[in-house]
Amino acid sequence: MKIALAQINPTVGDFTGNLERIVAASQRAAELGARLTVFSELVICGYPPADFLEKPSFLARCRTAVDDLAVATSRLSTAVLAGVALPAQGESGKPAVNAAVLLDGGRLLLEQHKRLLPFYDVFDEQRYFAPSRQQRVVELEGVRLAITICEDAWNDKNFWTRRLYKVDPMEELMQQQPAVHINLSSSPFWHGKRAIRRQMLAAIARRDGVPLLMCNQVGGNDSLIFDGSSLAFNARGELIAQAASFKEDLVAIDLNTSVEIPFDAPELDSPGSAAEEDDTAAAYHALVLGTRDYVRKCGFRKVLVGLSGGIDSALVAAIAKDALGAENVLGVGMPSPYSSTGSIDDSRRLAANLGIKYEVIGISGLFDAYTRALEPQFAGMKIDTTEENIQSRIRGGLLMALSNKFSALVLTTGNKSEMAVGYCTLYGDMVGALAVIGDLVKTRVYAVCRWLNRDREVIPLAILEKPPSAELRPDQKDTDSLPPYEVLDPILEAYVERYETPERIAEAHGFPLELVQQVVRLVERSEYKRQQAAPVLKVTSKSFGMGRRFPIAVKVQV
Repeated sequence: MKIALAQINPTVGDFTGNLERIVAASQRAAELGARLTVFSELVICGYPPADFLEKPSFLARCRTAVDDLAVATSRLSTAVLAGVALPAQGESGKPAVNAAVLLDGGRLLLEQHKRLLPFYDVFDEQRYFAPSRQQRVVELEGVRLAITICEDAWNDKNFWTRRLYKVDPMEELMQQQPAVHINLSSSPFWHGKRAIRRQMLAAIARRDGVPLLMCNQVGGNDSLIFDGSSLAFNARGELIAQAASFKEDLVAIDLNTSVEIPFDAPELDSPGSAAEEDDTAAAYHALVLGTRDYVRKCGFRKVLVGLSGGIDSALVAAIAKDALGAENVLGVGMPSPYSSTGSIDDSRRLAANLGIKYEVIGISGLFDAYTRALEPQFAGMKIDTTEENIQSRIRGGLLMALSNKFSALVLTTGNKSEMAVGYCTLYGDMVGALAVIGDLVKTRVYAVCRWLNRDREVIPLAILEKPPSAELRPDQKDTDSLPPYEVLDPILEAYVERYETPERIAEAHGFPLELVQQVVRLVERSEYKRQQAAPVLKVTSKSFGMGRRFPIAVKVQV
């Protein structure tokens, strides 16, 4: 049997558009001779649908969409296996089930529900879905298919040292002697995820001794980015086919022949310098995809980026250009009395390198007007961060005015290091619709920019070499307020992403405990800012936003 893996880019709630993509991919798979075309988890309604699952009208539309898909593919020579949310039956207390439907010739051959429902990090599936109580193998032209949905394949006791669930759905399915294991996934991207996913699935194929095919979603939906990278393994756990990462793709596998042919694929995210470059490249491609889909799926075409002459805004502008085209990106320089001439020149050169439009709106006059207006209230008081933040908020107001006038989304330029310790201004540089690099610590921002410059100068060398500065007071440097990023970032990655204690961090890295505790206090006291920030594109295992939830009004002992 020839099976096609069709990784497409669905939009939540776009039933018409999603069905059109599914039917088009199925037609292409049929032309390639595929008897079965496999799509990703919840592809019909889009993933993640979140609280739409609590709307009966949404679930009713899901059911109608399945019927529409059955009719639309009834004359194709390929069967279709696709994910969808459906109304839950019985008294489970949940509104929906996470289902995979197998359609062939207009008939429903199987409706398999997901059993393991993740409820950690960005996942809320136990909030909405009732779990399956049984797993059932289905036959298609005499081939017995074991069908699982994403997390159902992530609980192999031989692979994981710590299991999250007591049951493994594959153990029940293997008792029914399937010939093929097919997994429908919507597995979000983060650094190292592709390698872990591949190693785990290969181990399952070897353990069970049957070929394993996994079709993963691709595309961005709000903060989440799905890399695709669909995989096929033979019964020995050897990789025989792999779809592209970060774009739609269709791969056909002939189980009678190709399953015995080893596929010479590069190791992804494995140890070594090549893997580090691949990981850096993957981060860039993920952010380009996430930015493109966020802007377009929200109904916009154009974006604005405030260009400060610094490395963060330079990287965001480069990502925006590759995501949307240079003609859809406007860079805006907004010099204050403390902005250096070099910063404006560097921004102009960056814009020229990218081919984007660049405009300058000086804020010195506006800043003077603000300070004069506040003179009676501030009389006798020293200049401090208040005046620095006024400059940032003037810039935020100007960007939003341009956004309103030209229907262009503002992309914020803050990195993860700044967001972590609160080195950012509410209603100032935090203003915008999407935090493009909000999950990259500063040292990774530099790494991505160096990768971007591997063949030619995209980011001007002057921007890469200058000391980071907000330029909100004379001769200001980031190190006036923060430890060097080479020190700060390892602390933040350990505390924010791995929840290590200050004592553990200090011991592991040789940092003074008092310094680590100071950084931790900054992280804890800045939660109120992060909860008002724009959505962050997730590229690490623990990003700020939906996957990291802490209260604001707390008293934490460090």
